[in-house]
Amino acid sequence: MENSYINGSDLLLNVGGKAVGHCSTHTLTFNSETKDRAVKPVATAPKSAGLWKSKGVTGLSISVSAEGLRFYGETENGFTEISALWGKGQSVEVEAYEREKDSAPYLKGKFVIASIEESSPAQDDVTYSVSLENDGEPDIYPGKESGGGSGSDDEDSGEDGGL
Repeated sequence: MENSYINGSDLLLNVGGKAVGHCSTHTLTFNSETKDRAVKPVATAPKSAGLWKSKGVTGLSISVSAEGLRFYGETENGFTEISALWGKGQSVEVEAYEREKDSAPYLKGKFVIASIEESSPAQDDVTYSVSLENDGEPDIYPGKESGGGSGSDDEDSGEDGGL
């Protein structure tokens, strides 16, 4: 498996402690808020130097979305379970991980359920979609410095600052 493409079915998403039930797809979006900075070029620079702006990152955020099929005998977190979590109006724990490596998520943290939607077309499968947005800095995300940790569940003192 080391020299092959990753199959989307091997990447799983947990919301509120359970996998998203009958999930057909999920998407992780890593966002950067940026600010343009335009400065006057030095007197010896060509006129075109003033046309270029630099950018700075002023904020980071992560959004997660998932879609699935409604299923009568759902044993994981499907529409009914996730909508109940939404109704509590609180953050939920989200984890994204590889099926065979579920003890080492590549994304983990508190997220707010921004929306949950059900679609019920006539003579077709009922589907649902859910959108989540990070609530503060996640515990694990790509690029976060772990402070030399092994990716285990060691308690984080918050002193490493993440970025």
